[in-house]
Amino acid sequence: MNPKVDFYFDKSEKWQKELKQLRAIALDCGLTEELKWGCPCYTLQKSNVVLIHEFKEYCAFLFFKGVLLNDTNGILIQQTENVQSARQIRFTNVKEIVAMKDILKTYIYEAIAVEEAGLKVTLKKTSEFNVPEEFQKKLDKMPALKKAFEALTPGRQRAYLFHFSQPKQSKTREARVEKYLKQILSGKGMDD
Repeated sequence: MNPKVDFYFDKSEKWQKELKQLRAIALDCGLTEELKWGCPCYTLQKSNVVLIHEFKEYCAFLFFKGVLLNDTNGILIQQTENVQSARQIRFTNVKEIVAMKDILKTYIYEAIAVEEAGLKVTLKKTSEFNVPEEFQKKLDKMPALKKAFEALTPGRQRAYLFHFSQPKQSKTREARVEKYLKQILSGKGMDD
């Protein structure tokens, strides 16, 4: 146990028993406990294997390379359609976790084997993502914007493309593009 992570388990009002049970399971698998992104993260030789996090409706194990796991029990969930690699197992009560303890350990050991084997998730390239028409028009009209966008890291480019593509109405997509023009031209990501 890493004392730097204790606060996460103590601060939870709704999921404290569940989170402590998940922690015990992860630690029992021989992983190193660290604090990453404000959450307990369990690593193998500095590689992220599984993370514990909580939401309003559930708490979960998040497997960083969950897409590579066999999921023989059909319990892994893709959080959103845009998540390429990670998969969650969600819980709403401590009895569920206790009943699934052996299954959860099996998934963790498989995730450890994935890391030990050096397996990588093949992610879609930024060029494979849809560029909304409203943004493409701006890129075509403004060479400086196109150059600035292409100079961004692939992750920043994808974040913009996801954000610009989300709205159903063209007017809203256009407004989002306008809002971030200066940010892109400054070489910054959405959250910089």
